[in-house]
Amino acid sequence: MRVFVAGGSGTIGVPLVTALIKAGHQVTALSRSSDKHKMLRMLGAEPVVSDALDATTLRKVVEAARPTHVIHQLTALPKDGVRRGRDLAATNRLRIVGTRNLLDAAIAAGVSRFIAGSFALMHGVDAHAPTSLRAAAAAVESMEAQILEASRSRTVEGVVLRYGLLYGPGNPATVKLIEMIRKRRLPVIHSDRSLLSWIHVTDAVSATLAALDSGASGSVYNVVDNCPVSISNMVRVLAMYAGAKRPFVVPAWLPRLITPFTASMMSIRLPVSNRKIRTELGWRPAFPSWRDGFALIAQRP
Repeated sequence: MRVFVAGGSGTIGVPLVTALIKAGHQVTALSRSSDKHKMLRMLGAEPVVSDALDATTLRKVVEAARPTHVIHQLTALPKDGVRRGRDLAATNRLRIVGTRNLLDAAIAAGVSRFIAGSFALMHGVDAHAPTSLRAAAAAVESMEAQILEASRSRTVEGVVLRYGLLYGPGNPATVKLIEMIRKRRLPVIHSDRSLLSWIHVTDAVSATLAALDSGASGSVYNVVDNCPVSISNMVRVLAMYAGAKRPFVVPAWLPRLITPFTASMMSIRLPVSNRKIRTELGWRPAFPSWRDGFALIAQRP
């Protein structure tokens, strides 16, 4: 296959490009700047530069690559994780406008399959969430709707992958999380009812390759591990893995007062099942539980 990876230099983009090359595919990797071109070439990919919000230039770049498949992994998130609502604004535009531009370019280039990495957590955002979080959820819905509509109209085979919260070794957000736990800066919430689904980046990549090969057109697959968990239970376990002191316990109103955006995002209760992708594509996570993956990360010095 000739695969065009939009967001090929990102957190999931780099390991995805690596896996695609290893599987024998010809890969073109799109990024917004040339900073990582040398690295992408060393992996075996052909790097290209374009702003996904520039429809004309993006179309030229995609058509020149002559891909058979496009994988949409475009985001503009802070490397160490989202801390406030405005951190999501640029990614919202990519998920709305960037998706439309990339989809149009892919269809014009005659691409047969279009796969997009979405975010399962945003489907748990309700009407009481902060405005910025609701805007992010609306952007995710727009992205998914555009792809599924293109699939229904048979202009391209569209597949949506709803990833859980991504983590992995070397992931800046994961490094920051462990650092905060070691410094006792991430408390346990009293009577925490949150329920969040996670996915190791290795498993997110393997699921994406499975969808590339055999995902059904018009399908939405949850790409999560087998064990949803409350953020407080995770913090307790990671503190033990990291050899850190027992985390502080605080009432639920305190995080909402100090960091309302993060508190709202981390209080979502959204148990997500991976049954569909396991059944239809035969996919199995290498890290069935977040405990398996984080145990290897948190215990490192």
